[in-house]
Amino acid sequence: MPTVLGLEGSANKVGAGVVRDGAVLSNRRATYVTPPGHGFAPGPTGRHHRERLLGLVGAALRDAGVGPAELDGVAFTKGPGMGAPLAVVATVARTLAQLWALPLLAVNHCVGHIEMGRLLGAAPDPAVLYVSGGNTQVISYSRRRYRILGETLDVAVGNCIDRLARLLQIPNDPSPGYNVEQLAKR
Repeated sequence: MPTVLGLEGSANKVGAGVVRDGAVLSNRRATYVTPPGHGFAPGPTGRHHRERLLGLVGAALRDAGVGPAELDGVAFTKGPGMGAPLAVVATVARTLAQLWALPLLAVNHCVGHIEMGRLLGAAPDPAVLYVSGGNTQVISYSRRRYRILGETLDVAVGNCIDRLARLLQIPNDPSPGYNVEQLAKR
């Protein structure tokens, strides 16, 4: 029954969670939110993550009821994503893994989303339309690997929606909340 501390921070959300044998024991997050009409830049986003990540780690361990000695590894988002936020998460993950003498596991951000969907959903081998701020891809699992069947080469759908929000001077906070999706539904 492996118990793993996972750290994520590829964009404006930073998080720490603990998973044991496929069960999510804790999931703490903090979101860097900019004023309406402004996008989030790597530098300020990275500083936000740096200020909050250790507190999130402590809270995630407390929520899960585990200490460092009960962990079997530390996982972190290696990319894709924004450079400064990714660097913060990688540095904290490496430091904790060394401090606690644990294996370190780098996780692809896109694959992490798909695997969480497989873990929490009912599709063991999904074909996925992956849409995020910087990536839009059609991905499938075949022969023990994820295969990118197609992707955008210019502007990802998520980035296009973010640009629209900035152009219209409206918020596009992560779900749930007041964002382009909620306005479109009205």
